[in-house]
Amino acid sequence: MAASTSAPPALPVEEAAEHAAENLTAPGDHTTATTEAEHGSGGLPQFQFQHWGGQIAYLLILFAILYLLVSKVFWPRMRRVADERAATISGAVETARQVQAEAAGQAEAAKAEVEQARAGARATAAAAKARVTEEASARAAAEEAAVSARIAEAETAIAATRDAAMSNVATIAADTAAAMVERLTGKAPTAAEAAAAVKGAA
Repeated sequence: MAASTSAPPALPVEEAAEHAAENLTAPGDHTTATTEAEHGSGGLPQFQFQHWGGQIAYLLILFAILYLLVSKVFWPRMRRVADERAATISGAVETARQVQAEAAGQAEAAKAEVEQARAGARATAAAAKARVTEEASARAAAEEAAVSARIAEAETAIAATRDAAMSNVATIAADTAAAMVERLTGKAPTAAEAAAAVKGAA
């Protein structure tokens, strides 16, 4: 019995280490061996001829999907946006042209109104000038008539005064002559004689 329960014989240290290393690295060695087998068989799978059929099929499917998306979804939207943008631009250009035409028409109307106002102002100024000139002429004519009337009155008064003075001068001269004759001769002449003497001396 003692012989049957005895422990297994001890292995040498080097054999135990090798046995443990084999047990620890066995699963990893299988994976590493598979990877090395794949790499050693030709490189990347997508560059191997046996995988090209599936890749081409996937590319065709993706191309068809992209074509459908572009033709049915993206392109109509882009076309609609482009059409809306073109319509907006054309509408803005047309509106700008209309505004420009309206502005030109308003400018022409304003220019015509300015010319009409200038013509009216010139006519008003000419009428005012003519009225002022006419009034000045009428006032000058009235003043000239008044002055002429005053001059005529003055001349009439001067003539009357002169005539009166001349008649008084003749009387004074006759009286003076009569006084001188009376003083010289001692005899006073008559008024008729004195007046005749003054007229003869004149």
